[in-house]
Amino acid sequence: MFKNEGKSKTFEIIIRPKINSSAIDELIFSKIKKTVLGNNYELCLVIIGKDEIKKINKSYRNIGEPTDILSFPLTEKEGEILICPEIARKEAPNFGRSYDNFIKFLFIHGLIHLKGFEHGDKMESEEKKVRDIFGI
Repeated sequence: MFKNEGKSKTFEIIIRPKINSSAIDELIFSKIKKTVLGNNYELCLVIIGKDEIKKINKSYRNIGEPTDILSFPLTEKEGEILICPEIARKEAPNFGRSYDNFIKFLFIHGLIHLKGFEHGDKMESEEKKVRDIFGI
């Protein structure tokens, strides 16, 4: 969807215009990605606006509302995660987290989905292991 064709980067961050991405620390996100998916998994993290994520959510999930995160496995070794900072900022207090912490929390959630987990106790356990490693 957003991944740049022809690039062989294992981790890429795309920030859509006019999106505040101050909570995105490429080094820490890269370390989290490698911990969950390994060095050979190609991942594109897209920081995206509310209107755009709403359209994508409607198109792929038939839900006409914006969401804080979407994850898309493209192949066994390739995927994309879309995060909407505007929605994340609103949701962070509901989880008792700061905005910066919640962005990392969401990223881990998306990575675990790409690893093949569905919502439930096993997924929560996997997420907690990673959050504990990184103090999130």
